[in-house]
Amino acid sequence: MERIAAACIVVVLMMQASIALGQSSGPELVAAIAERSELHETVHLDGVIEAVQQSTVSAQTSGTVQNLPYDVDDSVAAGDLIVQLEDSEQRSRLRQAEAGLEEAEAALADASQRFERIEAVHERGLVSRQEFDQARNNLAAARARVERARASVSEAQEQLSYTRVLAPYGGILTERHVEVGESVNPGQPLLSGLSLEQLRVVVDLPQKYADLARTERQAQVTLADGRVLETGEMTFYPYADPQTHTFRLRMRLSEPNGSLFPGMLVKVSVPVASRKALWVPASSLIQRSELRAVFVLDDQDQPRLRQVRTGVRDNGRLEILAGLSEGERVVTNPSSLVGSERLNPLERTGEESNP
Repeated sequence: MERIAAACIVVVLMMQASIALGQSSGPELVAAIAERSELHETVHLDGVIEAVQQSTVSAQTSGTVQNLPYDVDDSVAAGDLIVQLEDSEQRSRLRQAEAGLEEAEAALADASQRFERIEAVHERGLVSRQEFDQARNNLAAARARVERARASVSEAQEQLSYTRVLAPYGGILTERHVEVGESVNPGQPLLSGLSLEQLRVVVDLPQKYADLARTERQAQVTLADGRVLETGEMTFYPYADPQTHTFRLRMRLSEPNGSLFPGMLVKVSVPVASRKALWVPASSLIQRSELRAVFVLDDQDQPRLRQVRTGVRDNGRLEILAGLSEGERVVTNPSSLVGSERLNPLERTGEESNP
């Protein structure tokens, strides 16, 4: 039934067009030439915005959580204290190391003085070579003990610094893994966070489009409201997901006015093919149910209805797959013809039957 209806519509519109040939008056027609140009076919995929910097901070020393100045969803600046561990044990070790350093430095001073005295009398030949070598070796050993004591102090200071966990970068805390009073060990997660300063788009590209996309390196990222986002460096993963057989594409993103956040969905358009296509203005199309047609101007500038098969739309243009040739002129304002008096078959028939 739909095909019959479409055929009837074609007949009616053709009758209207044929009647128009005998009319000299009517609205002014605007025409455009059907032209061939490049068509870049694209595939539209769902992408996800994610933070470039997102990490989990873990404990580097053992201790009890003493203070958590920030909670989930709080903003922190780089270097802010985010976790304070109880540090009495680390401070005690630091004092022991500092005492050991003082002892080693005193022993070094004694060994240095003894060596200077023996060296002076050795030059006059009053002590044996053995005593001189022993004093020199004792001085070297004292210096080594000082270096070892200094290393112990440095290690103790570093362990003490681990009790103060600082934010590695500015951002937002997304998850808390510990509570105040909880004992932690090295490697245990404490807090998770991310930075909003650097964002990127991640999209999974079907395998059949991967090679061309990797060659062309062009993509357009669009928000739900139609805004096109600026993208930077593109990174193609060199392997496919074994479950979905897709290749991951990652693009740096320039954030507009702080309106983008990790987890948001975006549309990613990736060119996957290029071919020549025949184009006419989209406004020239007449669409009635299954009918697709245009008015074509002949050599006498008279409009004739032509059924066509259409393809994609692109920026106000319509692709014609069949029914039209390159260089033909089409009416871009067909509404001025369809339904007007110059295309009224009943009125025209009445005039012919009553001369």
